[in-house]
Amino acid sequence: MYQKDPYAQAGVDIDKANSLVEKIKPLVSSTFRRGVLAGIGGFSGMFALDPEPYKEPVLISSTDGVGTKIKLAIMTGVHNTIGIDLVAMCVNDILVSGAKPLFFLDYFATGKLSPDVGEAVIQGIVDGCKQSKCSLIGGETAEMPGMYADGEYDLAGFVVGVADRAKIIDGSEIGVGQVIIGLASSGLHSNGFSLVRKIIFEQLGLAPGDRVQEFGDRTIGEVLLTPTKIYANTLGNLLKQYKINGMAHITGGGFYDNIPRILPHGCKAVIKKNTWQMPPIFNFLQDKGGIEEDEMYRIFNCGIGMVLVVPESQVNDVLLQAKALDEHAYIIGRIESRKGSEPAVVFNS
Repeated sequence: MYQKDPYAQAGVDIDKANSLVEKIKPLVSSTFRRGVLAGIGGFSGMFALDPEPYKEPVLISSTDGVGTKIKLAIMTGVHNTIGIDLVAMCVNDILVSGAKPLFFLDYFATGKLSPDVGEAVIQGIVDGCKQSKCSLIGGETAEMPGMYADGEYDLAGFVVGVADRAKIIDGSEIGVGQVIIGLASSGLHSNGFSLVRKIIFEQLGLAPGDRVQEFGDRTIGEVLLTPTKIYANTLGNLLKQYKINGMAHITGGGFYDNIPRILPHGCKAVIKKNTWQMPPIFNFLQDKGGIEEDEMYRIFNCGIGMVLVVPESQVNDVLLQAKALDEHAYIIGRIESRKGSEPAVVFNS
């Protein structure tokens, strides 16, 4: 006797997956830009690169996830912003090379597919792609019972961008005397959430719907789920007009791990404390979690999501243009000579 729909009885519902694809097609197509040849529904996405604007086009790619911030989305039932985080974590990583984002793909894995949750997640990815001016041209939805508990899911993203080889920013032109400008983060972004959850939910015993004085009318969940800022528009505009010699995305590893990735030999970044406004969540975590200051700068972005290194002659113009783009930008330090075994990043009062 043959079983009727044995795959569904094993926990995988192909019809649900197909219905989700049909539901999200209009969302996905709203991100399409010139160059998209095939979007979702086929075996692969296709994008035709227009080489005309580039003398020697170089494709620049990145892949990333959102980490345990997803647990916050699951706890609160708010799934329509975590996709913005996913796009941001990938896109911000290629922006630092001077790349223009072209297209994005996602991977959505879950134990039991909820079409409503899936659609909300994809809505966030669509919103992030629109902010980045890149096209969502494909992805994968994997229903894997036994791998994830009911209601749980995970995400991964993949972005491809392009830059002219001669204009790639790799930090090699950073030199002593240049100025470090910090662009404000929107909050925690998508790093350090294993520690955040331990402090807030385990040590303090708070719930996502709770309110504390430090955050005004916003609940804990709303503060923690604030989407990661995407810097595509700001950096795209700045790079058209000004010389930027290096950029660092302040992501996992904070200041101490990310800034050294762009510094030439013999250079160090001297960051001056208290030169920018730190969102309340960071002070709250440091105080309640008993975290040492140096560890804060190693784990979190502490209010600075992107670092730019620019010639001193262009600092004021960059700051003014950033302000015109509704960006909060601060002079946070300088590049100085590094000798011997000195650390690559130093914080001064």
